[in-house]
Amino acid sequence: MEGKQLEQKGEEMFQAQADLFKHIFNFVGSMCLKSALQMGIPDTIFNHGKPITLSQLVSALKINPSRSNYVHRLMSLLVHSGIFSSTKIPNEEEEGYDLTPCSRLLLKDKIPSMFAYAQAVFHPAVMSPGQFLGDWLYSDKDSTAFQSAFGMEFWRYGRENPEFSRVFNKGMISDSGMMNLVMRECKSVFWGLKTLVDVGGGKGGAAMAISEEFPDLKCTVMDLPHVVADMKDSDNLKFLGGDMFQCIPSADAILLKLVLHTLSDEECQKVLKKCREAIANSSKGKLIIIEIVINKEKDKHEITEAKLYFDMMMMSLVNGKERDENEWKNLFIQAGFNHYNITPLFGLRSLIEVYP
Repeated sequence: MEGKQLEQKGEEMFQAQADLFKHIFNFVGSMCLKSALQMGIPDTIFNHGKPITLSQLVSALKINPSRSNYVHRLMSLLVHSGIFSSTKIPNEEEEGYDLTPCSRLLLKDKIPSMFAYAQAVFHPAVMSPGQFLGDWLYSDKDSTAFQSAFGMEFWRYGRENPEFSRVFNKGMISDSGMMNLVMRECKSVFWGLKTLVDVGGGKGGAAMAISEEFPDLKCTVMDLPHVVADMKDSDNLKFLGGDMFQCIPSADAILLKLVLHTLSDEECQKVLKKCREAIANSSKGKLIIIEIVINKEKDKHEITEAKLYFDMMMMSLVNGKERDENEWKNLFIQAGFNHYNITPLFGLRSLIEVYP
């Protein structure tokens, strides 16, 4: 009996070690994916028009054939993780690599695409603060892990580093490309509205999708002056430089897409109160929020894990957070709103309609 117990404890210990190895080396998978995007592997497979063999892939990527084995090992991990798939090709001795739904979202010029979004997340400005998280938690300074890494807050870094700002804004635009899918499922959210202000709307990716779907809806994208400085107005889409903490233009609806999760609760209160003032004179006035809503009880494990990853990223970069429904409810009540409705969307985000 004692031998069996020791054997079971040994199995548990080595299983725990294997689990720890997986967590410790999670970053390896991210770096392999980054390398695949850097080399353009998803687009290379897509342009090939059918599953591609290792030798064909190496040739198309213009990699020295002596490194074929290294490419094979890279692809083995990415196939195992579900980024790509492997398949038997008729009349070929080699197996072929093909795209999966995941890697199809990483094609550069297709819509929707997460290619630019992934590039933004893989940028050193986004990845480096995690190295300082432990030290930051011991600090008494009113700052973020990002400030520990770069000596300035995230948004100032973007203003002073045009290259990162360009990558970041392209990433946000690519994420807004998913709005086309939302439009087909949630058209009723925008019915009857005459005016809409997209607060913190960046380069206008989401507003463009909305204005194309609803040409009679007058949309305004409001963001910091340096963000919208080079943007051109159209008949039903205008760009406005401003500060959401100071004033938000009046409209039937205010859209906040992935804005509030970058803010602390106190900052959210200020913005939500400005939003309430902006819709106060409209009989149809409402606030439209697209954000993560954490639901550990109902969500699958993988979905909750992804949402918690986002929460850690917001904490590290900007002192923001992801929230559960009760936390959202408290924010709305404290800002003077009366009721709300949450509609889960595809993926991680939810659409929240909030009424005065």
